[in-house]
Amino acid sequence: MTNKIAVAITGASGSVYAKLLIEKLLTLNNQWEELSVVMSKNAKDVWHTELGNEDYKNYPVKYFDKHDFFAPFASGSAKYNIMIVAPCSMGTLGRIAGGISDDLVTRAADVMLKERRKLILMVRDTPYNLIHIRNMEAVTLAGGIICPATPSFYNKPQTIEAVAMTVVDRMLDIAGLQLDTFRWGTDNK
Repeated sequence: MTNKIAVAITGASGSVYAKLLIEKLLTLNNQWEELSVVMSKNAKDVWHTELGNEDYKNYPVKYFDKHDFFAPFASGSAKYNIMIVAPCSMGTLGRIAGGISDDLVTRAADVMLKERRKLILMVRDTPYNLIHIRNMEAVTLAGGIICPATPSFYNKPQTIEAVAMTVVDRMLDIAGLQLDTFRWGTDNK
């Protein structure tokens, strides 16, 4: 099966995750037939603040406005089978958990859940309050996967990007893509 992947970027801190995710997906282009991105205005502002650029404009992907309900992944009939929200703000998590489809991100997430397809939310906040935890529980019970922005250090990453890549690679593993990454108990990377 060829994958159709939607990436949503919200205004939570962690633009490096979105950057690395898109870049890694572009190197894995033999594993997907469509790669679409929706990015909120806050996400663009945070990207500029954290990364000091607007390089997201340079990626050869299909971009959709946050309010474009005609985007293909706003409907199950388009057969998008993977959606990754990275980073996922707690507000977005709450709207997804509550079934509030008030923009393309939350509508597409709702589609993934109702169609029983992969929805991965890379939540990026700390600490969690009880509302956050209950929202994560609700999404998990509905079939979504919570993948916190919690890096691993087994492979002794030496840069901020290498640390962030441990989370990106984990999300892509969860999505079912084949990639070369550190594997516990093996001698690669």
